[in-house]
Amino acid sequence: MVLTEADVAAFEDCVRAGGVAVFPADTVYGLGCDPHSPDAVGRLYELKGRPPDKPAAVMFFALAAALAALPELGDRTRAALERLLPGALTLLLPNPRGRFALASGSDPSTLGVRVPDVPALSGVRLAVLQSSANRSGGADARRLADVPEQIRAAAGIVLDGGELPGTPSTVVDLRAYEETGRWEVLRVGLVAPGAIASVLNLPPAPETENE
Repeated sequence: MVLTEADVAAFEDCVRAGGVAVFPADTVYGLGCDPHSPDAVGRLYELKGRPPDKPAAVMFFALAAALAALPELGDRTRAALERLLPGALTLLLPNPRGRFALASGSDPSTLGVRVPDVPALSGVRLAVLQSSANRSGGADARRLADVPEQIRAAAGIVLDGGELPGTPSTVVDLRAYEETGRWEVLRVGLVAPGAIASVLNLPPAPETENE
């Protein structure tokens, strides 16, 4: 995937200006916009033909940015994120502060979080509300040409990352993980459930005594 610093800067400029960007993730092509702008979010949902009460995810391009934006996460959940991300996962997290409310749809107590493994975009310094770059219910886009033409034409910027895996992210529910250690795969995607289990079922690291 060959994207330049100028591409990254143009992506950020588009999002800050209230536009909708088409960009390559580590799974399929996505749409991204300012997660705090009702107009931008409304435009993204309109392009997809997506009901406004359906949730989306907030995508960060570095794990440190995601953890900094959600300081209320408990230690066990933060450790899970550090083990799982970046990667082709959407993690459903408890959201007691109602952060990024426009991404939560009808359930403000839950937030979907993505940190993709896309080194070419690791320099992006802002978060985006993210959804797949297709019409609601349509096929996921493996190549830029698979993104519907009307979406590409209406986007503020279109970044070509070549051919992608074409399989969406695996959705994992971690809302009860902090208190009970329970987790659940709600949608099997690019990451196999067994790979998640091998991470989340690890015992906590032993505490070290101060010398």
